[in-house]
Amino acid sequence: MGSKNCPETPRQRMISMMYLVLTALLALNVSKDILNAFVVVNDSIVETNRIFKAKVDGNYSMFEEAYALTPDKVRENYEKSKIVKDEADKLVAIIEAMKYDIVGIVEDKTPEEVKAMEAALAAEGKSFLTEIDNKDNYDKPTQYFFGSSEDGTGSCQVAVLKDAIVSFKKKMTDLLGEYASSVTLGLNVEKEFPNMEGDGTQNWQVTNFYHTILAADVVLLNKLVLEVRNAEADVVAQLYSAVSAKDFTFDKVGAKVIAKSNYVLVGDDYEAEIFVAAYDSKQQPVIVVGSSVDSTTLEVSGDAKTLEGENGVGIYKVPGSSIGEQKFGGVIKVTSKSGGEQKYPFSSSYIVAAPSATVSADKMNVFYIGVDNPVTISAPGVPTDKVQPSISGGSLSGGNGKYIVRVTGGSKAVINVSANLEGGSRSMGSAEFRIKPLPTPVAYVAGRNGGNYSKAELLASPYVTAVLENFDFDLRYNVASYTFVYKNAAGDLIDIPGSGYVFNQNIKTIIQGARRGDRFWVDNIVAVGPTGNKNLGSVSIRITQ
Repeated sequence: MGSKNCPETPRQRMISMMYLVLTALLALNVSKDILNAFVVVNDSIVETNRIFKAKVDGNYSMFEEAYALTPDKVRENYEKSKIVKDEADKLVAIIEAMKYDIVGIVEDKTPEEVKAMEAALAAEGKSFLTEIDNKDNYDKPTQYFFGSSEDGTGSCQVAVLKDAIVSFKKKMTDLLGEYASSVTLGLNVEKEFPNMEGDGTQNWQVTNFYHTILAADVVLLNKLVLEVRNAEADVVAQLYSAVSAKDFTFDKVGAKVIAKSNYVLVGDDYEAEIFVAAYDSKQQPVIVVGSSVDSTTLEVSGDAKTLEGENGVGIYKVPGSSIGEQKFGGVIKVTSKSGGEQKYPFSSSYIVAAPSATVSADKMNVFYIGVDNPVTISAPGVPTDKVQPSISGGSLSGGNGKYIVRVTGGSKAVINVSANLEGGSRSMGSAEFRIKPLPTPVAYVAGRNGGNYSKAELLASPYVTAVLENFDFDLRYNVASYTFVYKNAAGDLIDIPGSGYVFNQNIKTIIQGARRGDRFWVDNIVAVGPTGNKNLGSVSIRITQ
């Protein structure tokens, strides 16, 4: 792989042009039928993202191979490439979380339900945007991204997105160092764009997300994911080319020990390949292995034995019988072209351990009824794809170390872990978790659970929300209905029913006309969550100014 940036393909250019044309047409208030065209654009971008992600993963695999061959030469940039992957994945996670949030808000679904819907549709080969009913809604997405901000600055969501992109670009530039000028990262979120009137400029936030419809927001967020992956690919390609990955030169001849694993279980075998780097495979070395080797005299101590090798490689295989660190060393003897014998010392070690498993709930040490409980399961020294967990008292899904537990009742659940090793299935241990119902959320008005409010405070944040206090879990309850209660001039209590979580205009008018000392109540608050409806009681409001 050279140092060239990944160029924009004709497919990507077509997608970008279609997106611009569709945005312009929507600005002219054309028929809603044009929304269906966004489905085509989004599907193309999603497919391109999938293909591009596979290509980027291939770049990392090449780095892995290069590091295995010459770790000293590749190590610095290899470690940088791992940081690139981690930062790119974090930014993509932020973008996708926002996508699930806005679709959920518009479609009255939780982000988890939206994510599950997208995955299910993808599995069936169906389009995600096709199943969204309110693709032309722009009020709720704009409120989500901008909140009370008019220009997308401050603490609003679109500003958070911009800051995350700026931070990502800076980290990539820092990692590239002297090669930063060789890579065009894109993601131009800091530049100004012409406004709609043509008499000035506006920032990236307003240009892309202010009063844009949901369909356009989904397409744009998926396009941002593509741009992040493109930047990721370019940075990794530059880091790879900087170490001349395709033109490795071996300026030293030395002994190498490559083990299948440096961590083995009692009763299993430790196995390693021992060879001379850059050695001519037509000539077979003599490999002597013992408990250690003197680096000065090259004498091998302990119960030394000679290994038989093939194509320059000798296989060292011993049973893991004693728990703890096990050391070994020896020399490789090769005959030079002049006929002289050269000796190259080597030493290594490995750990022998009893079977064990690590099971950790990603949120806390309990499982909650009726929701997805994320769990990380591993066994030290065992690849994640070889770990086989099972559960009693619930259901378990997922793989590669990351699983989802669902429970419907009871007081405890037990996860048992086994490993599919060469000798068959081995029990690695188990872990027990408590089962609890979800707590009831607390009703908030304007961000607080009642008390003294100013009229300005209520009008700036006219929302009734359900909050899970002191609960470290990614769950959301949405307020479905409530009753706003106030006293009229005659002293009678008047009820105004409300739906959703936002005060209606009638309620806002009453608040606007309130005087110091007036009291209001938000009563009969009903929230909808993962396990059904919850009655949250009431919130008392006293106007102070």
